[in-house]
Amino acid sequence: MLEWKLRKVMAEKGIWTGAELARQLERKSGYKLSLPSISALLTEEPKQIKAKTMDALCTTLECTPGDLWEHTPTKAIQEETLNEKTKKVVNAEGFNKLPPL
Repeated sequence: MLEWKLRKVMAEKGIWTGAELARQLERKSGYKLSLPSISALLTEEPKQIKAKTMDALCTTLECTPGDLWEHTPTKAIQEETLNEKTKKVVNAEGFNKLPPL
């Protein structure tokens, strides 16, 4: 799962409004983004984002894409990983012993 952290990164930089972000984008990176586009980025997680927009955000906010997105593996992947670890313990020791928690 990906979590969009734009508001958090903005707050860390002292930017509290979309209008201020728009001014900073234009001043620091020369990138003009419409207020409706900025509003969309602030109110919902983007389904897609242009590389140019991401570059401008990172330049303006002095961050990396990894600061704007936080990845947490989905539950299915976590369970699969746990099952693989369990299989390795069973196969390695020849009996059904779970790894310690």
